[in-house]
Amino acid sequence: MLSRPKPGESEADLLHFQNQFLAARASPAVKIVKKADKRKGEEGSTDAEKPPVQDRKDVVMLDDFPDILPALTPAPPKKSKIKSACVHFEDEDPEERLESHDRHVTAVFSKIIERDTSAEAVTMPVPTGDPFPRTFHRSEIKSEVKVGSGRKSIFAQKMAARRAAEKEATAPSAECVQTRAAALDALDPEGSAGDAPLPSIRDDKAGDFLTSQRPCLITGEGLGSQKSEQEAQAIHKENLEKLRSMSEEEILQEQERLLAQLDSSLIAFLKSRHGGSESQKKELKTEQTRLEESVESLPVAQRGVGSSLPMQESCLEESERKEENMKVEITDDDLPVKPKKEWIHMDNVEFEKLEWMKDLPSPRQKKTKKGMQARFSLKGELIPADADLPTHLGLHHHGEEAERAGYSLQELFHLSRSQVIQQRTLALQVLGRVVQKARAGEFASSLKGSILRLLLDAGFLFLLRFSLDDAVDNVMSASVGALRALLVSLDDEKYLDWTFSWYQGMAAFPFVPNSEEEEEEEEEELNGTEKSQDKKLKDENKPDPDVARYDVVKGLLKTRIQHRLRYILEVVRPVPTVVLDILHILTHIARHSSEACSQLLDCPRLIETIVREFLPTQWDPQVAEPGCLLTSLHGVACATAMKFIRVLASGGRNATARLLNKFEMKSRLSRFIAEDPLDLLLPREEAIKLSTEAFRLWAVAAGYGQACDLYRDLYPVLVRILQSLPELLSACRGKSPMIELSVQRATAVVTLLINVTQTAGYTAELQAKLSSNSSEDSEQLPPPPVAWNQVSGLQPFLETSLKKFLQEISQTESWQMLQPLTTTYVIYLGVYYSACSQQPSVNPIDCLEELERLTSEVLQPLLSQPAIHNMWDLLRPCSALCNPLSCSPAPESIFSIASLSCTGGKPPLSLVGSKSPFPFLTALLFLINNITHIHKGLTSKYSSVLGFRGLKDYLDQSWQTRPPSVTPSSVWILRHEYHLQYFVLMLARRMAGTCPDYAQHASLHHCVAMALLSRLLPGSEHLAYEVLLDLAFNPEFLPEGKAGGPEAADFSDILHLGTSAKLAQPGSAAAFFSKATRGALLKESYQNLPFIRSCYLSHFVHLQPTLMRSQASYQGRNYLIQSMLLPEVKGPILPSDWPFFPLISLYNKVTNAETHGAVLNSLPLDLVNTVTWNLQWVLLLETWRAKTLQSIPTAAKLARLMCVFLTGADLFLEAPIHRYTAALLSVYCQPKALDSLNLDAPLPGLASFHDLYISLLEQFEGVSFGDPLFGVFVLLPLQKRFSVHLRLSVFGEHTSILRALGVPLQQFPVPLERYTSPPEDNLNLLRLYFRTLVTGALRHTWCPVLYVVAVAHVNSFIFSQDGTTQETDAARKSMLRKTWLLVDENLKKHLLYYRLLNAESPLGFDLYEQLPPMRLKYLQSVTQKENENAPALVL
Repeated sequence: MLSRPKPGESEADLLHFQNQFLAARASPAVKIVKKADKRKGEEGSTDAEKPPVQDRKDVVMLDDFPDILPALTPAPPKKSKIKSACVHFEDEDPEERLESHDRHVTAVFSKIIERDTSAEAVTMPVPTGDPFPRTFHRSEIKSEVKVGSGRKSIFAQKMAARRAAEKEATAPSAECVQTRAAALDALDPEGSAGDAPLPSIRDDKAGDFLTSQRPCLITGEGLGSQKSEQEAQAIHKENLEKLRSMSEEEILQEQERLLAQLDSSLIAFLKSRHGGSESQKKELKTEQTRLEESVESLPVAQRGVGSSLPMQESCLEESERKEENMKVEITDDDLPVKPKKEWIHMDNVEFEKLEWMKDLPSPRQKKTKKGMQARFSLKGELIPADADLPTHLGLHHHGEEAERAGYSLQELFHLSRSQVIQQRTLALQVLGRVVQKARAGEFASSLKGSILRLLLDAGFLFLLRFSLDDAVDNVMSASVGALRALLVSLDDEKYLDWTFSWYQGMAAFPFVPNSEEEEEEEEEELNGTEKSQDKKLKDENKPDPDVARYDVVKGLLKTRIQHRLRYILEVVRPVPTVVLDILHILTHIARHSSEACSQLLDCPRLIETIVREFLPTQWDPQVAEPGCLLTSLHGVACATAMKFIRVLASGGRNATARLLNKFEMKSRLSRFIAEDPLDLLLPREEAIKLSTEAFRLWAVAAGYGQACDLYRDLYPVLVRILQSLPELLSACRGKSPMIELSVQRATAVVTLLINVTQTAGYTAELQAKLSSNSSEDSEQLPPPPVAWNQVSGLQPFLETSLKKFLQEISQTESWQMLQPLTTTYVIYLGVYYSACSQQPSVNPIDCLEELERLTSEVLQPLLSQPAIHNMWDLLRPCSALCNPLSCSPAPESIFSIASLSCTGGKPPLSLVGSKSPFPFLTALLFLINNITHIHKGLTSKYSSVLGFRGLKDYLDQSWQTRPPSVTPSSVWILRHEYHLQYFVLMLARRMAGTCPDYAQHASLHHCVAMALLSRLLPGSEHLAYEVLLDLAFNPEFLPEGKAGGPEAADFSDILHLGTSAKLAQPGSAAAFFSKATRGALLKESYQNLPFIRSCYLSHFVHLQPTLMRSQASYQGRNYLIQSMLLPEVKGPILPSDWPFFPLISLYNKVTNAETHGAVLNSLPLDLVNTVTWNLQWVLLLETWRAKTLQSIPTAAKLARLMCVFLTGADLFLEAPIHRYTAALLSVYCQPKALDSLNLDAPLPGLASFHDLYISLLEQFEGVSFGDPLFGVFVLLPLQKRFSVHLRLSVFGEHTSILRALGVPLQQFPVPLERYTSPPEDNLNLLRLYFRTLVTGALRHTWCPVLYVVAVAHVNSFIFSQDGTTQETDAARKSMLRKTWLLVDENLKKHLLYYRLLNAESPLGFDLYEQLPPMRLKYLQSVTQKENENAPALVL
C-alpha cells in the first residue's frame, strides 16, 4: 500500500510515487463521476459519447466541400457534432435546424452581381512624402456653427468643413463652368429650362425640384450603359414637363395621394435625398445669386425665368423653416445659466444641446371647438387648457404638450408601471384622487364621456390589482386608496346607516349590477336553483377581465383579492388610513351578495385577523388621550371593523351564527355594549360609533332570532340606556356636538328591541308546536331563549319617551334631530301591540283598552297638530315617484359598480333627505294599521288620515307618473315609498267597509293599487299578495258597478260618446247566440269579481317560494328569515301587462308543448272560465280604469288578445269568450286607440310581431271557419301605415285565407281609409293585388274588405301619371292594358271606374258613370296600340 506524501518531500519524490502507482495499476481511492444533467442531452448518454469540453460548440462540417468552389450544386448536408448535448424538443433535429437557417457558401457566391463601374471616375491617391497618412487636429480647421444645420457633433461639423474646403480647392473651374452654363440656359428662351413659365407652386418640395437642372433622386448609375446620364436627364425632363402641365391643386392632390400610399421610411429617405447637405444648399444659393446678377442686365421682357428666382428662394427658406419645425435661434440670453469659456469643454458652446434649459413657451390659446386632452394636477383636479402654472409645482415633467401643466391619464398609467417607487406611488395616488373627484361629479360639465368607464376599459382595475401585489408598502397603500375611491362611496354608507332603523330598513338590496346581457335565452326554462348554479359555472369558466367587465366585485373576487387584503392586514400591518380603506373595501364586497359574504368568511384567517386586531377586548389606554396620534390601528377597537362584521352578518343567518360562535363575536358584543361609550378608552366620537355598530350587529342577529340569550344578561344595561333617553331632549335643545351620534346610538338600541320583541312574540307559538311534537313534522324549530314576559316590561319606558318627543314636533330644529328616534319608537309600538294581541298569556280586553288609550291620548292629538298637516303636504315634493330625477344615477355611474348615487349628499327635500316626512309617516301608518287590525272599532277614529289634502294630491300624481328606471339607487328609495302607499291602501280597505263616506276615495285608491301592483319590487311579494287579495278585485273599490256604470256604458255606446266611429261588433261563425250589450257584459263581470280574483291568485302560484320568504320578513317571523339581503332586482315582481297574465300563461303552455313536439290535449278543464274571467277583468279595467293600462301599448294589448285564437282549436267560438273578445275589440278600434297603434315598434314580451301574425294566419287557415271576429284580427295589421311585409304575407304566401276572410263591411269596425290612404307604392304588392283580382282568388263575395282595398290601390296605380322610374311606368301601363282587355266585365268596370270609398254602398265604393276626360285620354293613349291590333271593346 502506498503511503501518503509527508511534509518535507520534494517534487522528485512525488513523481516517484506517481510512477509506482501507475506501475501497480491499482484503482484510485476517489473516482470522479459526472452525472448527466437533465437539462442537457439524453439520460442514457455516456461520457464516451460526449465531445470534449473544448469542442462543445456547433461546428458545421462540410465533408464533401472541395478546394475549388463548385458550380451551383446542392449544398452538402450539415452535421452537428454535439447533437445529444444540446437541449431541444423531441421533434426538433439540430441538423435540420442548421440546414434551414445556414446557407451554403456556393449559394451566396452565386447571387453576386458585379456593379458596373465603367462610367465611374477613378481618382488616384495623392502622393506624399510621409510614410503614414497625415493626422490633423481640429483646431487647424475653421468652422462656423450654423443655425438650422441639424444636431451634429463638433467632430462632424469639423469634418464637413474640411471636405467643403478641399472641394473648393480642387474644383474651382468646374463650378465656374456650371455657373456659366446655367447663365447661358437662362438667356436662351428656347432652352429646356425656359420652355414655359413655371407654375407658382408654394410647396417647398415642388419648388426645389423645378429649380434643379439635374435630377435629385435618379442618377442612372445602375443602368450599366454609357448613356445612363442621358437617360436620367430624359426622365427628369419628362417629370418637369408633367409638372408644368398640372395645376397647383392637381400637384397638391397627387402629393397627398403619394404620401398616403408610400411607406413612412421611404418618405423619410426621399426627403433626406431631396434635402441634401448644407453644402449643397449653399451651392444652390450661390448659383441662384450669380444667376440673379447675370439676369439683372437683361431687358425686362427677357427676365421670365430670372424673376421667379426670388420667389423660389423664399420657397426654399420656407421649406427649411418647416423642416426645422420653426426652430428659434438660441443665444446666451435664452439660457438661465450663462456658459463661460473657462469651464472645461465649453470653449465651443453647442446651443442646440442646451435648448432644454430654456424656459417653456406659454400655453397656446386654442380658439377652436375641438377638444383637448385632459390634464390633472397632483391633487386630481382638472387643469384648464389655458392655465399658465409655474414649473416648480412639478406639473411639467412630460414630453407631449410640454408647455401645458398637468398629466394625462395615459401618462399616469405609464408612470404607474415605472421602476422608480416614488413615481409608481405618485401615479396611483393621483389616479385615486381623479377617480374620487370623478365619482363626485366634478368633471361632468367639463369633460366628454365618463372617466370611470374610460379607466375601466383601459384596465385600471387590474392595474390596481397588480399594484396591490407590490412588495413596496407605499405602492401597496396607494393602490388600496385608489381601489377604495373606485368602489366605495362613503355617502352611500352614510345614507344606508341613516335608513337602517326605518321600517324594514335592515333589509337591503344586494350591490349586484344588472347584467341582463349575460343571460341567455335557454336559461328561461331553468328554475331558480339551476339558473344560479349554471350562472356560477359560467362565471368560473370566464376570464377575469370578462367577468369584471359587467361586475367589478365579482371580477375582484376571482382574483382572490380577499386573500391579499388579509395578508396586508396580518403581515404588512399598514398605517391606520390604509386599514380603514381595506375595511371599507371589504364592507362594499360584503354588500355585493350572499356568495361574496361566504367567500369572505371562508378566506383563511381574514375574519380572525380583523376580530383579533381591530376588535380586541383590551388595548392601550393612551389612545383615548386628547391629541394622541395613532401610528397603528392594530390592537385598537375600531367602529369600521364592527360595521364590516355587521354587514357580513346581513348576508345570511348561517353567516351570523358563524360570526357569533366561531369568531367569538358574542363576547365582543357584551364587551362593547355593557360599557358606556364615555367609559370606553377611545376618543368619544369613535366610542359612540363603536357602541352604535355593536347594537346594530346585535339587532341583525336578533332579526334572525339569534343572540337573544344576551338579552337576559344585558337587560340592566338596556334599562339604564332607556332611562337615559329622555336626556337627549335637553341635549338637543342645548345643541350638543355629539347629539347626532347619540341619537343614532339610541335609534340602534330601539331597533334591537323591535327585533327582540318580534322574536319573543313567536316564542309561545314555537313552544306549542314543539310540545305537540307531531311525528309527521320532519323539522322542529326550537323556541328562542327569550319569552314575552321578559320584553313586555320595556314598553312603558318607550311610550313615555315617545310622548315627550312628540311634544317637540312643532320645533323644527329639535324635531329634525329627534325624528329618527321617534320613528323607531312608533315602529316599536306597532310591533309590540301586534305581538301582544297574539300572546295567549295576555288578556285581549286589556290589550284593546291600551289601544283605545293610545289612540285617544297620543295619536288623535298628534293627527290634529299643524306639523302633521305640513308633513302630508311634503309628501309630494319629497316623493321619488313624483320627482324621478331625485333618484337618477350620478353622472359617473357605471353599470358594473353598483352605487346609490348619494355622493355629495341628497337634498333636504328628498325621500331620504333630512326634511323627508316618509320615515315618520310610514311608521305612523304602520302603527295605525296594526291598531285597526286588532281593534276594528277604532277604524273610524282614523278616517281623517285619508282626507288630508296633501295625501290625496300625492296619491293622485304618483300613480299617473311613470316610475323611474330600475337602478340600484331607484329601487333602494322606491321600496320605502311603496311601503307608505301600501299602508295607505290597507287603511283604505278597512275604511271601505266601515265608513259610509269612503266611496269618494275608492276610485283613487283603486288606481293607486293597480299602479302599485305593477311596481312592487322583489322582496315585497307579501305586499303584492295582500293588494291582490283585498284591494284589486274588491267591489268596494269599483263603485261604478253599483252607481250605474254599466248603464252609462250602454248610453255612451248609443250616443257614440267619445268616438266618431260606430262600435260595430262582428258576428260569430258558431251557432246563433244573442249579442249582449257592453253594459250587460260589465254587469256580469262585476258580479264575477270573486271568481276573477281566485283565477289570478292561482296563476301567481309560481311566486309561492318568494312569497313565503317575504311573509316571514313582513310578519316578523324572525326564525324563518334566511338573509337580510333582498333578492336581486331585474324588474318589478309583476309585469306591467299582468292583467293579461292568465291568457299569456295558457298560450305559453300550448306553445312550449308544441315546440317540444307534443300534442297538448290536457288543457285545464276550466279553460273557458279562465279565459272568460281574464277577458272580463280586462274589460272592466278598459272601461272604468283605462288610465291604469296606459303603460301597455295598444299593439301589445292586441297581441295578447290574439292568444285567444292561438290557445286551443276552437276556443274563440265559445259564446262568452266570443262576446268579451268582440267587446274588447270595439274598444281597441276606437279612433284614439287606432291612432296609437304601432305594430312596427318593439313590443314588450314579444320577440317579433311578424312571427306572431304568421302564426295567426296559419291558425286562421286551419280552424277559423270563416269567423268574422277572427277575420277582423287578421285584417287589423293590414293597414297601410304598417309594415308591407304583413300584407305581402297575406297576398303572397297565404292567399287561401282570402276565400274565408268574409268580414262584412257593415261589421268591420275600422274605417277603410286607413287601408287605402296613402296609395300603395310597393310594386310587388300591387302586382299581387292585380293577380289575385284577375285570377279570381280575391272576390267581393268572399272577402269584401280586401277586395275594396285591392281595387282602390290598383285603380290609383294604373291611372297615376306622376313621374317615376321606367320600370314602374311600364308596369302600370301594362296593368292598364291588361285591365282594358279583361273578360270579367264587373271587375273591369270596378278597376276602371272606381271613384272613392262609400261605407253606405253595398260595394263599399262608388263608381264613375263615365271616366273623367283626363283619365279617358290617358286610357286611350295607353291602349291605342292595342286598339289598332284588336277589335274594339264596348263597355
